[in-house]
Amino acid sequence: MPSRIRLEDRTCPLSTTVQHVGEWWTLLILHDAFDGYTRFDQFQQSLGISTSMLTSRLKTLVGDGLLERRPYQSNPVRHEYVLTERGRSLRPVIVSLAAWGNRHLAQQDRSMILVEAETGQEVEPVVVDARTGKSLDDSGAYVFTAGPAASRAMRARYAELDRRRRTR
Repeated sequence: MPSRIRLEDRTCPLSTTVQHVGEWWTLLILHDAFDGYTRFDQFQQSLGISTSMLTSRLKTLVGDGLLERRPYQSNPVRHEYVLTERGRSLRPVIVSLAAWGNRHLAQQDRSMILVEAETGQEVEPVVVDARTGKSLDDSGAYVFTAGPAASRAMRARYAELDRRRRTR
C-alpha cells in the first residue's frame, strides 16, 4: 500500500500507527489473530476475504512486525501467522475500538462483547494513566503536546493550542 502519511507527520505517533493498522482488513485480521486464528484458510473463511487481498494484508502485517510467518507443515510447505510481541501489544487498541462500537449500539445489536474469561461477566474497558489510574476519557484533563522529536510545525501547532487553552 502506498504511504499516505504527510511528510510533516513522519514523527507523529498517530499518523505512523494508522499507516500500520488503519486499513479495514488489517484490524479484522488482527482481531481474528487475537481469537487464536493462525492459518490462511482460517482467516479467509472467517472474514470472507479474497485470496489476493488476504495474501497482501498478511505480507504487510509480517513486514510491519505484527505477525510472524512460521512453517507448520513441510510437505507441502504450509505457514501459519502468529502474533509477535509487537502485534500482541495492539490488543488493548482492538479491545478499545470494539468497546467504543458497543457503546454506540443498542444492547440487542451487539454481536460480540468482552467478558472476563473466568466468570463470563461482561467488562467495560477504559484507558487509564498507568501512573495515576485516572481515566483518560476526560479530554480536558489530558492533552497532547509536542514531544522531543516534534517538527517545527508540530511544535507551533501545540504552542498555539496551549495558548488557546490558557486564554479560555
